[in-house]
Amino acid sequence: MSDDPDRDLRWTVTAREPANDYRIFRTRRDRARHPITGAERGFTVLELADWVNVIALTEARQVVLIRQWRHGAERVTLEIPGGMVDPGEAAAVAAARELREETGYVAPRWRRLGEVSPNPAIQANRLTTFLALDARRDAEVELDPGEVIDVELASLDALTAMLRDGRIDHALVVAAFTHLMLHAGAAIAAPA
Repeated sequence: MSDDPDRDLRWTVTAREPANDYRIFRTRRDRARHPITGAERGFTVLELADWVNVIALTEARQVVLIRQWRHGAERVTLEIPGGMVDPGEAAAVAAARELREETGYVAPRWRRLGEVSPNPAIQANRLTTFLALDARRDAEVELDPGEVIDVELASLDALTAMLRDGRIDHALVVAAFTHLMLHAGAAIAAPA
């Protein structure tokens, strides 16, 4: 008997080839076979850069939020700062850069809260969420071409209400606040 409980679930990739390049992501085609059933089929995988999200808390315990138009949803969404990790860049460096560029806020203390697979069925990237403590507005906003963002602050109580009533419904932002709740005893109640 194998020590690998997932052995019967794994597919074996028999061929892999690049497909299309869409600037912010590429696609690839995998051909895979299941070792037990013998089934063989093609799969499409999206290759994206890793991402970061930042929950930034000010000294007054306000959360730094951003509003921006999202073309996929065709509406303005309420989110936290975040974005892509540049090639060769550490996730923590990307988080500090994204917070500064999108909001003008900087923070002296940082904590890594957790990591998720945004959509492991079709995506190969990871999202890491960071907590920025004692954030303060100390820089000019440096938006990428095509970014138009409004920055606002909300109390933790207001934020909880926004998550409950759906004003914040971006799945990766909800996941970020789930990480924060899991760390709440150390990070929110008494920041170190």
